[in-house]
Amino acid sequence: MPDPRPAGPLPPIDAELHGRASRIRLACFDVDGTLTDGQLWLDAEGREAKAFHIHDGLGLRLLEQHGVRVALLTARNSAVAAARGRELRLSEVHTGVADKRALLLELCARHGFAPEAAAMMGDDLVDLGAMAAAGLAAAPADAHPWVLARAHWRSRAGGGRGAAREFCDLLLTAQGKADAVLSGFLA
Repeated sequence: MPDPRPAGPLPPIDAELHGRASRIRLACFDVDGTLTDGQLWLDAEGREAKAFHIHDGLGLRLLEQHGVRVALLTARNSAVAAARGRELRLSEVHTGVADKRALLLELCARHGFAPEAAAMMGDDLVDLGAMAAAGLAAAPADAHPWVLARAHWRSRAGGGRGAAREFCDLLLTAQGKADAVLSGFLA
């Protein structure tokens, strides 16, 4: 099966997007449909399984290593999402979230950030409130059309196929941290 991710470098960042991305100190990500392709695999006992893209995981770690807090916000009570967050040693992992907007604002207040310093990447209607409250709203390429229409930025890749990594790379680039990331791997 061919790789569904687009090839080549990311397109240039326009001035408005660069300004928004350069201010981000808290990056929030939905799980189902953003960090996964949105499919839920349930066995006969109701246990779930999900697939996560390894590139997305590294992108989330790189953000944290370079001064951007990462939060996972999922409406589902998902043991799999909690396990993925623990595996990546993320600062904030929240499952069973009824109001993502309220949680995003709470996280901003707790960590001393204005909402303009927060980003939210989501793919469906339950993410719109948090996206509207954040200084930078992002969506995977295959997000619901109403979400895409309200995002400041959209990835070229779909959810669970490297979309989150594209967003992480955008943030790191806009904040002038891409060379430091690369030098850490080239040394």
